[in-house]
Amino acid sequence: MRDTPYSTARLSVSGMTCGKCSARVEAALLAAPGVQSATVTRQPGEAVTHYDPSQITPDALAAVVTEAGYPATVDTAPAEAEERSDEAAPLANEPSEAAPGSITLTIENMHCASCVGTVEKALSAVPGVTSASVNLATRRATVQGAVPVELLEKASKAAGYPATAHLHTHDVTPADTGEETRAMARRTLIAALLTAPVFLIEMGGHLYPPLHHWVSATLGVTPWRIVQFLLTTAVLAFPGRLFFTSGIPALLRRAPEMNALVALGAGAAWAYSTLATFAPSLVPDGANHVYFEAAAVIVTLILLGRTLEARARGQAGAALRGLMALTPETAAVETPQGLQNKPVSEIAPGDALHLAPGGRVAVDGIVTEGEGWLDEAMVTGESAPVGKAPGDALTGGTLNGTTALSYRATAVGADTVLSRIAAQVERAQASKLPVQRTIDKVTSIFVPAVLIIAALTAAVWLAATGDISRALVAAVSVLIIACPCAMGLATPVSILVATGRAAQLGVIFRQGSALEQLGAVETLAFDKTGTLTEGHPALTSVLPDGIPRAEALRLAASAEARSEHPLAKALVQAAEAAGVALSPATNATAKPGYGLTATVEGKALILGGKRSMDAEGIAISPTLIEALDEAETRAETAFFLAVDGAVVALFTVADPVKPDAAPALKALKARGVSLALLSGDAPRVAQAVARDLAIDAPEGGLLPADKLARIEALKAAGPVGFVGDGINDAPALAAADVGLAIGTGTEVAVEAADVVLLSGRLTGLTAAHEISRRAMANIRQNLAWAFGYNVLLIPVAAGVLVPFGGPQLSPMLGAGAMALSSLAVVANALRLRRAAA
Repeated sequence: MRDTPYSTARLSVSGMTCGKCSARVEAALLAAPGVQSATVTRQPGEAVTHYDPSQITPDALAAVVTEAGYPATVDTAPAEAEERSDEAAPLANEPSEAAPGSITLTIENMHCASCVGTVEKALSAVPGVTSASVNLATRRATVQGAVPVELLEKASKAAGYPATAHLHTHDVTPADTGEETRAMARRTLIAALLTAPVFLIEMGGHLYPPLHHWVSATLGVTPWRIVQFLLTTAVLAFPGRLFFTSGIPALLRRAPEMNALVALGAGAAWAYSTLATFAPSLVPDGANHVYFEAAAVIVTLILLGRTLEARARGQAGAALRGLMALTPETAAVETPQGLQNKPVSEIAPGDALHLAPGGRVAVDGIVTEGEGWLDEAMVTGESAPVGKAPGDALTGGTLNGTTALSYRATAVGADTVLSRIAAQVERAQASKLPVQRTIDKVTSIFVPAVLIIAALTAAVWLAATGDISRALVAAVSVLIIACPCAMGLATPVSILVATGRAAQLGVIFRQGSALEQLGAVETLAFDKTGTLTEGHPALTSVLPDGIPRAEALRLAASAEARSEHPLAKALVQAAEAAGVALSPATNATAKPGYGLTATVEGKALILGGKRSMDAEGIAISPTLIEALDEAETRAETAFFLAVDGAVVALFTVADPVKPDAAPALKALKARGVSLALLSGDAPRVAQAVARDLAIDAPEGGLLPADKLARIEALKAAGPVGFVGDGINDAPALAAADVGLAIGTGTEVAVEAADVVLLSGRLTGLTAAHEISRRAMANIRQNLAWAFGYNVLLIPVAAGVLVPFGGPQLSPMLGAGAMALSSLAVVANALRLRRAAA
């Protein structure tokens, strides 16, 4: 073993644009020989590494990172490595969801996929912007690049869509559409009251001729048209004004969108009818008809559709808003003046708080006094209460049982686990799946194409019949029925509902693309310890060879006292239970896949498996080898203690399989997913666990680089997911098509993953897989409906079936169909709220 300290190298790394990039760099460094630790910071783009100079050089470290896809150079400036803590809750220590250079904006006035394309084009044109992604369902834009927010807001507003930047992205919570819904409902009610007389009397006169004759005899034809003109003009000028104030400027900017279609359709019907009312001599003979009821009903129906859509979008985000609402508004805080109720916004880290029985935890903290049970289902999805004692972590929003507790605040505001969960889900909801980008390309040319089709429809009808009235009806019907709202909502609203439902179940999709990919994986590979097993092994035996049992246990536990590894905890707990006094250890160094070296009382200790002893050239007695074989056939993990170059003891530990592992893996196999086990434990231990869980392809004795190689090999046969929890799993998590981290695992693993299972239970994995499958099926259904609706009904609206005796849709029916298409898409997506129930 080495007693000399590790060297420190600082690397400048470019090309890192997200949390997964930094995780990949970190994983690549940790997998390199001689690397003891690595800390990667996305901004300003650097990596600080502790390494063994006898095994690797700084230039070689830079080459490792460059080979991983991120160009790196050695920074010759002095560096001090930053310490990382593994004691805090996994999500609580993550970097900000939106790193410097990432800006979130709320966009107003967006109503269809063409709006999305216009805003993205405007934002992308701002100098300094590297990418811009706009989400119709959340009404938000995410912009990457170094650019003042004022320029982004100005560019969006100039395109016709006022924007507001969120400078503190963790304060971004799912949008509450309550006010939007109420405003649209008021507009709809006013429009409906003004439209009702026009629609009922005009259409009623067609259905019941005596009513038409009565109106003509009582009011007269022209006076009744003037009444219709006044009521319809009021509908268009007041509740329907938004279509014209947004649509006409969009036309003038040559960026037509849904509002432009409505403004053209309703405006054309109103203008023609007004001309026929006040200047009938200008209208051809036989074409003196009015369509005031069509213009008014079009606006009313579309307003109704938007009201229902806003309400549905509010329901889609309700799950996450419900989580955020769990935090109480006030908390009992110890002050020099005694116990006082303070607003949660005024609580600072370090404050001492009291938690009453049945109360909710105000902020993240550490228990200082009392013992009790808390319900953490709202965060982890696990219904069983969790025991808490002094030193245990509390999560804001969780529900206390029947015992009073005292705790110290450790994270407040946007830094709490609950806020970070919301930020992670918000990022997933705002991201675009590959299928959505294809849709955006189609819809970017859709509205201009509709305008051309409408113009051609009018020209063909006029040429064929000479009836300007029928030509107008056909053109207006095409304009109204072709709104691309449903296409724009088909994907994002499903993502919104699915990720919110997953959060309720304790599953966080950190990347929207993972939602698409997880359900399609053909193979799921698993780590063993802490993933399939509880990760809380207990020491089952100590077999000394040359020293007393108590001495072997004391030395081993002293070396492992500061380690967070589950096997280390098992040793320390056994030593404490035996009343063994521990000695301080120096130069303690953990090497993933090999074990630990340390100096205790001047003795050089090595703790590790047979591979570790072989690497050091240390012989093992036949008695201990035989004991090792027997332990591994019992699925127990065994490792040796070497003192000053001689093996003196064998330790065995048992780590029980999680009770939900077998049913979860059985459910996955029933869905056609192949299962593999990639473990750093001994091959026979891995095979024994795989046998109990019916895993087809177990492999043991793997180093982090070996796991990475196995994942790459599996990917050649199809999409692969990997589930893990430790530092040694980070390379495989980053390399897999979908990486799933156990939320109770290490921070490095969580940061490398695409999906986090907060509870640590594999029921979360089956829920995540089911939600992914159902979400993609839901999206396919939405797209089939949205595209099919337009492909089928635009020709019908244009009248291609009329020569064959078929129908021609009226503008009113077109408006109703358009509103129903959007509503159908949203309603179908809302079914995902019951996924994995």
